[in-house]
Amino acid sequence: MTTELTRDDLLLSHAAGRLPAAIALAVDTHLALSGEARVRFATCLALGGVLLEEAEPEPLTPGAWERLERKLEREKALPRREPEPVDPRVPRPLRRLVPRGFDALPWRNLGPAQEVALPIGPPGYRARLLRLEAGRSVPRHTHEGHELTVVIEGGFTDVRGHHVRGDLVIADPSVEHRPVADRDGDCLCLVVTDAPLRLTGPIGRLLNPLFRI
Repeated sequence: MTTELTRDDLLLSHAAGRLPAAIALAVDTHLALSGEARVRFATCLALGGVLLEEAEPEPLTPGAWERLERKLEREKALPRREPEPVDPRVPRPLRRLVPRGFDALPWRNLGPAQEVALPIGPPGYRARLLRLEAGRSVPRHTHEGHELTVVIEGGFTDVRGHHVRGDLVIADPSVEHRPVADRDGDCLCLVVTDAPLRLTGPIGRLLNPLFRI
């Protein structure tokens, strides 16, 4: 992703099934936590249905329908497993990646924050959970690509305002910010990037050659 990106762009692309897996995870998590987003997404799906009705039909390959019926019959015959209990704080789209809850994850300490990488691709994308301690901030930085942040718990403030549970916040190379967690509790977010961040403060510029966030 190298062009300016909006939430509606993401919802439309997701309705069409065109998002990379890591980005789709962020959008699905946003939808799971935001009723307003689900209403907008329903509109995108309806729009896609109208466009599909107006499109010229493509003929099926020989035997396609029969193969689909056999696949559905096989899936119906599989034994159904009862879902295992999970941490109720974990949004449904994250449960296969966080099966035992947030507290069981191997968090890596980053000073005022902790993070854990999530095993989802494709190559070139990075998904992680980031927990920022109450009242603390991350270093001032900008972005070499796009960053999608979905607030799962708590909230944070940056140059664009105050963001709370369910919000999807999009940053790009035009944004330089220093997110600060709310004082009344830690802020837990899902963060997906398609390029590294770049520290911009006086000390950060000295540290950039040493590590990449």
